[in-house]
This record gives sequence, structure tokens and C-alpha cells, in this order.
Amino acid sequence: MTEKNFIPSEYSNEISEGKVTYKSPSNIALVKYWGKKENQIPANPSISFTLNACATTTSISYKKLASKTSNFSFDLLFEGKLKEDFKPKIEIFLNRIEKYLPFLKDFHFTIETSNSFPHSSGIASSASGMSALALCLMAIEQELNPEMKDDFFNKKASFLARLGSGSASRSIEGDLIQWGNHTDTDGSSDLYGIKYPYEVHPIFKNYHDTILLVDKGQKQVSSTVGHDLMHNHPFAKNRFDQAHENLTKLITVFSKGNLKSFIEIVESEALTLHAMMMTSLPYFVLMKPNTLEIINKIWAFRESSNTNVCFTLDAGANVHVLYPDSEKDEVFQFIKNELVAYCENGQYLCDRIGFGAKKM
Repeated sequence: MTEKNFIPSEYSNEISEGKVTYKSPSNIALVKYWGKKENQIPANPSISFTLNACATTTSISYKKLASKTSNFSFDLLFEGKLKEDFKPKIEIFLNRIEKYLPFLKDFHFTIETSNSFPHSSGIASSASGMSALALCLMAIEQELNPEMKDDFFNKKASFLARLGSGSASRSIEGDLIQWGNHTDTDGSSDLYGIKYPYEVHPIFKNYHDTILLVDKGQKQVSSTVGHDLMHNHPFAKNRFDQAHENLTKLITVFSKGNLKSFIEIVESEALTLHAMMMTSLPYFVLMKPNTLEIINKIWAFRESSNTNVCFTLDAGANVHVLYPDSEKDEVFQFIKNELVAYCENGQYLCDRIGFGAKKM
């Protein structure tokens, strides 16, 4: 499919007002996306576990205006309070998607949004927030075009979410979502995420993700700035090649249930992400001393217990501890006994694989 497939022709239905609500999860990348081209096109493909508990719930109440406006008409409430400082980001998003949703200036929208995880908890809310918003807008378009099929609905929702936040393209469905063109993955696309099309061993179902909140402060570098630093990065090509190679390796890893190889790929990807930031200009060290303490504790415990616990990282100091459901009791006891002490105020979040967004 191309961008043109997402530009609608005439709508077959008329609507005047209504309300729609979606709850959309965050996700955690296993193969990382870092670096992008114009129009939110990824420099390399990525794959992620969709989460379950860490989610954004967004409602849009819409009412038809007397006539089409020159600007977007909307109010934005976060956690029940008007949030003017969030509006510019939404305005940018609406400008990007207007040609794909030409009804946007026909209505006044009241957008109400809230997160299931604490504000400033260090969990990226752009993936869950932008996917929830895109889904609500797609539900309105489906009211205008009732013939729309579910498969197209999901593809376009992912396509639109990507234009707000690249990783949001991976939060529409679950449980394993790939985004970005990859020669060895049938149906993969830079424009939207797809459900992983190959066999996945049962060991990777019901996987757990305990998120250790090492540092809840403002990120030292925004994701947008970080992605841009890849343009002239001396190691960029090798990094992009590595992501493609790891996705190819995962086809066998997922089908065979090879946890040792899974751990090698996932931890290497996390450390490579941070290596790219440490070797860019300007350069950043986003891990904190406690991040490294946790990583070393995980390595030592994995060796002594013969479990398959591993870690991954986003572009920050917090640690995602990943482990299969069959080992949850032993690993979670280890987390409580040895790792929580390294979290800011002892805070952590318990999550597991989820199966995508839900209409409420």
C-alpha cells in the first residue's frame, strides 16, 4: 500500500455529533528503531511486545460546526484538566494527517486523555497517547464510511499514529508487532505496523515486563533530537544493517523458542541503542549508576539461577525486566529482593504482553 491508499474519496454517511473512546497500550521494542527519514519513516525496521497495563485512555466528543473552519477547533483535557501546553503537539499532528482525514475542520473536538501509569514515571506516553488519538479519529471516519473493513481500519490507524509518534504505529494491535520494511518479513511496511506474520513459540506468550523506575525526571534528550543525531552518525549504516540482521535471526528464535538467542539479541539491541547515543555529536549518557547496577545484578542472577530473565532499555535510565511466565515467581521475588532498592522511591510497574487497543 502507498500513502494514496489512505486518502479517502467521498464519504457515504453524514454525522452531526457523538463520542468515541479507546484505550491503547504502550509497547517495548525488542529490536530498536533509532533514526528516521522525512515523514516519520524509520531508518531501520523494529519489533515490539505490545504491553497491557501501561495504557492511555482517550475520548473524543465531536460536534459538527456550522461551516468548515480555517483552523482546527479542539479543546484538550489531560487527567480532567485543560492542558494548553499539550495543544501545539496535537496541532502539528492534525496538520500532518488532515489530507488523510479531510473531515477534521468540519467539527469541534473535545479530547480527554489520561494514563494508567503515573505522570513523569519515565514510561513513554507518546506511543499509547498518539495511537489512542488516531484510533478515536479513525472511529469517527468509520462512522462517515461504514463500509470500511477492519483490516484497513487497523492499517490506517497505525499509519496515522506513526505520523504523531513512530513507535505509536506498533500500539494498535498485539502481541508482537513489526514496523518498517524488512526483506525477510512478508507484508512489512515503513508506513504502518503489522502483526508478526510468522510462527511464535508458546514460551513467548504471556511474557512479563517489570519496569524499574530508576529515574523519573525529564529526559536529557528528546526522542526527536536523538533520532536526528543518526543522520551523520559514523556508525549509522552498521547499526541499521544490524537491526535487519537481528530481525532475520528472530524468525528462527521465535519459532524454535530459543530463549538464549532471544536474550542475546534483546540485550545487545538495548546496549547498541545507548552506544549510538554515546557516540553521536552531541553525545549523551542516559543510563544512571543504578541502571548499571541493575544490569549487573540481572546477569549474575541469570547465571546463578539458570533462569531466562533479561533486560531491555528505552532511551532513558529505566530498565524493563523481561521474563517468561513459567519463571514469574522466582524472577519477581528476585526483583523485589534485589532490584527495587535501585528504583527511585522504590517504584516499579508490573506489566505483561497485551493484545492491542480496545474500543471502550
